[in-house]
Amino acid sequence: MRPLLLLLLLAAALPGGAAGPAGLCEAGGRRYSAGERFVPPGEPCSRCECTARGPACARAPCPALPPACIHVSRYPAACCPRCERVGCEHRGRVYGLGQRFQPSECEQCTCDPDGIARCLVADCAPPPCVNAVYEKGRCCPTCQDGPNCYADRSRTRVIPAGEAVWVEPCTQCRCHDGQDAGYWEGNRVAQCERLRDCPPLDRHNS
Repeated sequence: MRPLLLLLLLAAALPGGAAGPAGLCEAGGRRYSAGERFVPPGEPCSRCECTARGPACARAPCPALPPACIHVSRYPAACCPRCERVGCEHRGRVYGLGQRFQPSECEQCTCDPDGIARCLVADCAPPPCVNAVYEKGRCCPTCQDGPNCYADRSRTRVIPAGEAVWVEPCTQCRCHDGQDAGYWEGNRVAQCERLRDCPPLDRHNS
């Protein structure tokens, strides 16, 4: 028997198929010689070969479906499944091959030929303020009030950046410049300086 024959069916297993005289097979009222290949009647998906022991049959191989196939149909009259649509499925939505799409404000995706949607997520730099807000349609937060920082470590008062601000009669504070990328991430509190020879506050009379 040849290696490609996966299944040996005896006469009782193949309708109308039987081992006839030596070297002959019968199927559907027809005779086949040893080594002859045939498709048995009523079984279009089977491929048989006549052997000395009777018909040896195996299911016909099906071609591989495209790797990007996202909709497969199986019809009763067809031996093999059929690919109806190729593309990428991402979060419940279908995109065509090569299509670029933006599932969210911070993502840029492409439907690759292998049927996988590959996405890049935006990397936002730290905003130069302590009260940044996220706006609809924008990925990264913005400083609506401009650059600013906290006046001290209590983080209760916010002062604008760019110039010194008197936070007390004798104390002047200034936000960091924040010109370097990422500088604001760890420098959100102002640098403050108390004036020399400044009379202390009289808290009893304040």
